[in-house]
Amino acid sequence: MRTALLLLLLASPALAQTKPSIAAPPSSCGPTNVQFGVKRDQAQAPAELEPGKALIYVIGSVGDGTIRVGLDGAWIGANSGNSHFSFSVPPGEHHLCANVQSRFANYSSLYSLANFTAEGGGICYFRTRFWTSDSRVFFDLNAVNSDEGSYLVTQTSGVIFHPKK
Repeated sequence: MRTALLLLLLASPALAQTKPSIAAPPSSCGPTNVQFGVKRDQAQAPAELEPGKALIYVIGSVGDGTIRVGLDGAWIGANSGNSHFSFSVPPGEHHLCANVQSRFANYSSLYSLANFTAEGGGICYFRTRFWTSDSRVFFDLNAVNSDEGSYLVTQTSGVIFHPKK
């Protein structure tokens, strides 16, 4: 009986430990408290390449979920469903972050990261998506080649996004 009581007392600090609900976001993202509202815009004009900069497209293919996208430590926009948005960056190395915007911790803790080197006059395409394996859900952000990227842009809607207050 004393042995069982001793084991219980020794084990109690381990039982009291809890796992943090959401870890700190990676440094290429933005603050966790920023949320976006997203509307599709079928009439959005095609993006134009700014002189000396690179044009970056982020294409979402994740159903109706909202995905926030960060660049070099700040949120820059969001997609919802099968949509896309674009932005310009100066030449050089950059770091992208994608995060599922959700009120459910098991989804909002999903992040995916990518880095790239932008060249002036270049166009880069990235795609976010969910996939499953062995009954687990995964989320990723990956570069896609220019043929696939330009095709995906024509198959998705542009979006207008704004931070929620």
